[in-house]
Amino acid sequence: MNILIIGSGGRESAFAWKISQSNLCSQLFIAPGNAGTGTYGKNVALKVTDFEGIASFVKKNAVNLVLVGPEEPLVKGIHDYFLADEELSKVPVIGPKKDGAQLEGSKDFSKNFMQKYGVPTATSRTFTKETLEEGLAYLQSHSLPVVLKADGLAAGKGVLICTSLAEAQEELRLMLAEAKFGDASEKVVIEEFLTGIELSVFVLTDGKDYVILPAAKDYKRIGEGDTGLNTGGMGSISPVPFADEAFINKVEELVVKPTIKGLQTEGIHYKGFIFIGLMNTDGQPNVIEYNCRMGDPETESVLPRIENDFVELLQAVADEKLAGYQLKVSDKTAATVMLVSAGYPGKYINGKAIAGLENVKESIVFHAGTELDNGVVKTNGGRVLAVTTLQNTMFDALQQATSDAGRIYYDGATFRKDIGFDLL
Repeated sequence: MNILIIGSGGRESAFAWKISQSNLCSQLFIAPGNAGTGTYGKNVALKVTDFEGIASFVKKNAVNLVLVGPEEPLVKGIHDYFLADEELSKVPVIGPKKDGAQLEGSKDFSKNFMQKYGVPTATSRTFTKETLEEGLAYLQSHSLPVVLKADGLAAGKGVLICTSLAEAQEELRLMLAEAKFGDASEKVVIEEFLTGIELSVFVLTDGKDYVILPAAKDYKRIGEGDTGLNTGGMGSISPVPFADEAFINKVEELVVKPTIKGLQTEGIHYKGFIFIGLMNTDGQPNVIEYNCRMGDPETESVLPRIENDFVELLQAVADEKLAGYQLKVSDKTAATVMLVSAGYPGKYINGKAIAGLENVKESIVFHAGTELDNGVVKTNGGRVLAVTTLQNTMFDALQQATSDAGRIYYDGATFRKDIGFDLL
C-alpha cells in the first residue's frame, strides 16, 4: 500500500515510525513532515489544509490510505472533501468527517453531546456576546476556581482556569466582547473545575466497533512540579498505574460505549481516533474534553506499546472490520520527555542547530518542530524533539528517557527532568 500521513509533529513522526515497520506499506509519504519523518518515508511540501494539493498528490501517487494527524484539517472537512470527489471517495481516510470532528471543533457541541448521552462530565453553560451580561451574572454564583473554554479551536490556548470572580469576569468579557481568541471565542463554555488526576484514553473506531488503545498521562505545565504556563505537552507515560483494568472497564462502560452509541444515534459515521481527556476523581472518570485525533506527546508513548501491525489495524478501520480485533499491548512502560525551545510556550527563536542525536542509543527520538537546512537538523517550533524509551519498569523508563534527553544539545534546549516521577 501507498500511505500518506498528514501532519508535521511528534505524533506524525511516531505514526511514520510505526507504519514504516509494516510489510503492508510499500511507499510512505508525510505532508509536510519534518527533519525526522524523512528517515521513515518521503516528505511532501504540502500544507495540512491544502486539500486541493493533497487530493492531486493522492491521485498522482496512487495513495491507498490517508491518515490525518492534526485536528485542523479534520475540523475543516478533509474527509468530506475526499468523499465529494468520485475518484478520491474510494481512498480510505482515517479521521472523522466534519460532523464527527465537532467533538473537538466545538466545546459547546461536545458538552451538549455528553449531557445528551449521559457521559459523566463537569456541569457547564455556554454564553455568547449577546448573552455576556447573563454570563457575568452566572459567574457571581459559581464556585471557584472556574474554567472558561473558547468554543472553537484556539491552538491549545483557549482554556483558562480562573481563581477569582474578578479574573473570571474580565476574561469572559475579553473572550466574548473583544474576541480574545478570534472566532474561536464567539461562544464560551463556563465549566465547573474538576479535581483529581488527569489521564488520556484513546479509542479507534470504524463507525460500528472500536478498540481501546493503551492509556497515557501527559504533563502540560512548562515547569517541574507542574508549575508555570500550560504547553502542548512536556512529556507522557504509558501505562498509567492508577488506570488499572477495573478503572478502564469503568471508562468503557460509562464513557466509551455511550460515546460510540451517541455518534451512531446522531447519524455520525465516525472512522478514526477519539481522544478522551479524563479526570480521575476518587476512582470515578469524568470527561474533560474529546479530541478527534491522537494526542501529542501521548502518541509517542502509546504507539511503542502496540505490538500489532499498525497498517493492518488501520486497514481494519477502513474496511469496518474492527469487530473482534485483538489488540496486543506490551507490558513494558513507555516514557516520553519533550525537548522544547527556550522561551516556549511564549516567544522563541527557530533555526538553532541540533547536536547529539547520534548519542541516543536506548531511546527513539521523534522529531516534532525540526527542519533540515543544507543537511543540518535545526529547531523549527516550540516543541522540538520527543525522546521515548520502552523499558521493563517505570523507573527504568523514566530514567532512560530523561538521561537520553540530556544527550541532545541545541542553544536553549529545555526539558523537564521530573516527567512521570509523581507516579512512582
